[in-house]
This record gives sequence, structure tokens and C-alpha cells, in this order.
Amino acid sequence: MMKNIPVASAVEFKDQVSYQPGQIVSKTLVQNSAVSITLFAFDKGEEISTHESGGDALVLCLDGKGEVTIDGVKHELAAGEAILMPARHPHAVYGKEQFKMMLTVVF
Repeated sequence: MMKNIPVASAVEFKDQVSYQPGQIVSKTLVQNSAVSITLFAFDKGEEISTHESGGDALVLCLDGKGEVTIDGVKHELAAGEAILMPARHPHAVYGKEQFKMMLTVVF
């Protein structure tokens, strides 16, 4: 079941999570054994360090500029761009500036 989002209403995902100084803010929309959908707002310079996931993870940049590192290779994302982080590959996410993203993980 979806949660934390209005039903039967058009919304801008980037407006559903807010920047906070020195923090990464997250808002979970779905979390179950098959899929996870989470919105994130990174303050400039904040990061999720290198880790691996058991599922394929799609990052969609909603606002700002972020940097996604996959297998040691850095990729810059701007609003409207997306990148797939394959399962069981080391990856990290960094806010080059304030950066909002939607993360969809399929297990």
C-alpha cells in the first residue's frame, strides 16, 4: 500500500519532501518485499556512503544536482535525469548541491 502521499490528487514529488540544513530527509511511499519507493532531499554536501542493495535501484533526480557513484564511476544527475544502480553493485549518492530524488528499488 502507498502511504504518506495524497490520493486522487496531482502532486509534484519534489514538493513532498523538504530540505533541512546539514541533513538528508527521507519520506517512504512504499516498502514491502517486492518494491521500495522513497523520496529524499539532500542538503549540499550530504551523502549516503557506498553500499550495495539486493534489488535494482532507479534514482530519478527531482531537483538540484546530485552525484551517483556506481562501481567507482561518478555520474552527475540534474532534474529530470535518472540512473539505474544494478543490484549487488557498490554505489553511493552525494548532494553536489541541494538535491531531491525519488528512489525506486525492485527486489
